[in-house]
Amino acid sequence: MPELAGRTALITGVGRREGIGYAVATRLAAMGASLVVQHHLPHDHDQPWGSDDPEELLQELTEQVMPGAQVVQISADLERPGSAAQLIDAARHQAGHVDILACIHARSGGDGRLADIQEEQLDGHWAVDARSVLMLTKHFATQHDGRSGGRVVWMTSGQQLGPMLGEVAYASAKAALAGVTATVAEELAEQGIVLNTVNPGPVNTGFLSPGMGIPEDTLEDLQQRFPTRRFGEPDDPARLIAWLVSDEGRWMVGQVLNTEGGFRRLG
Repeated sequence: MPELAGRTALITGVGRREGIGYAVATRLAAMGASLVVQHHLPHDHDQPWGSDDPEELLQELTEQVMPGAQVVQISADLERPGSAAQLIDAARHQAGHVDILACIHARSGGDGRLADIQEEQLDGHWAVDARSVLMLTKHFATQHDGRSGGRVVWMTSGQQLGPMLGEVAYASAKAALAGVTATVAEELAEQGIVLNTVNPGPVNTGFLSPGMGIPEDTLEDLQQRFPTRRFGEPDDPARLIAWLVSDEGRWMVGQVLNTEGGFRRLG
């Protein structure tokens, strides 16, 4: 039997083939899981890299799941108060009990340096990158019935390893998740749920491609900071996340894992 057969995974941020969310979804599909995938296309439409057709993504994922598994797609704006509870309720209504929660979504843009940052920018990133993750986890835990295999994965960034200039709002919201991981993991463990947080490092989900706003000499410099001379690919962190939500990863609890391919921040 595939390892995740009979389990259902809710994966947020599955709106583009180049995204980490889509890579995680394909990994878990291959392991036998049923999928509930969330997207918010208006956000991606506003980015230089754009979005993909949701019906095409749904069809592709449906073709990848194992016999007997299903794929459910839900559109949700996780910036709105109450949206996390509504998403969990919708997932349960359409797919039954949710065993795995992978919070891959994040807000892009609307950021800046401390001297330029505005309250609405801080609030926007907090709402999407931190508050919604905590509330999704809360409502996931509420519906969890204590069966084995309860898993939650959060995503942080490398703000604890070095500066992220010009990203004060994003870095502070992601830092909140890294900082509270041990506390929430301890609380969830009492319900048989395992939580870990992943920092994927610089992964090219579109924004590190030429023509997306980062100067080419900067891209070249960043690539030279990897021993392999390449950026991360979405499947790089997806492999780790797939292991964490499997039975093989059950002894990893409450950790913030940095999977950066040897990225060096200082030349």
